[in-house]
Amino acid sequence: MRYFLELSVNGAVAGALYALAALSFVVVYKATRIMNFALGEFIMFATATVAAGVNAMGLALVPALAFAGAGMFAVAAGFNRFVLRHLIGRPVIAMIMITIGFGAFLRAVAAFLFSGVPRDIDLPLPRGTLDVGGVLVSPHELAAAAIALALIGAVSWFFARTRSGVALRCVADDNQAALAMGIDVRAAFTLVWGLAGLVAVAAGVLWTYITGGGFNMVLVGLKVFPIVIIGGLDSIAGVIVGAMLIGWIEAVAAGYLDPIIGGGVSHVTSYLLLIAMLLVRPWGLFGREAIDRP
Repeated sequence: MRYFLELSVNGAVAGALYALAALSFVVVYKATRIMNFALGEFIMFATATVAAGVNAMGLALVPALAFAGAGMFAVAAGFNRFVLRHLIGRPVIAMIMITIGFGAFLRAVAAFLFSGVPRDIDLPLPRGTLDVGGVLVSPHELAAAAIALALIGAVSWFFARTRSGVALRCVADDNQAALAMGIDVRAAFTLVWGLAGLVAVAAGVLWTYITGGGFNMVLVGLKVFPIVIIGGLDSIAGVIVGAMLIGWIEAVAAGYLDPIIGGGVSHVTSYLLLIAMLLVRPWGLFGREAIDRP
């Protein structure tokens, strides 16, 4: 039982970090209905920028985060302004292909700009191991998970309570109605892409801190798609539930199935759950079923 509880705690920590990464996808889709298939590259580029600020430029952590945040806001908003804006009215496949292409572009630029720069990032969080009722937990991992959940809560509050957040929800529901109400749709799209860039910075830094920088951040983006589909493409609450569910399933599968069947089984469990969800409830746990009327 203790081993199962330890796996569950590890799964919850991973789920919180997955949820923050998935949030960068959801905020874009929630306001623009664009699926960002360059999400993994966004997170990778954001993390590399912070690491370059700390390890190559000699900046302290806070200035490095501010530098990376401003840079990612500019990159994401610029991508919307100079690329996506010219594809309005084009087929959905065009949007998908352009985000995939932009991801390849970011990988190439990162390889050029950040070659030889150490990717490790340290945060001032408590280290060590705590024994809680016989269950060993890592305080730095719990702190990172708490920060991730707090950031998710802040973004959720932004969409629910602020004037700009309500405007973004209005744009997502009906662009023409938003224009009629005096909302600047182009500015709203720029804001939401910039917000996605900022979330990518936070997600990348926390994940790199927990994994020690050895995990390919692009692969984190691949983990996001089962999460957002299971939770519901435009639901922040669904992101949290879906991420926690997948984090727990992966941790338990890694602990019990990988030693028996072989390593890597835990990595496919999320996609098996995704297939099951598509068969039973294609719009996700918290998503809205789209009804087309003739």
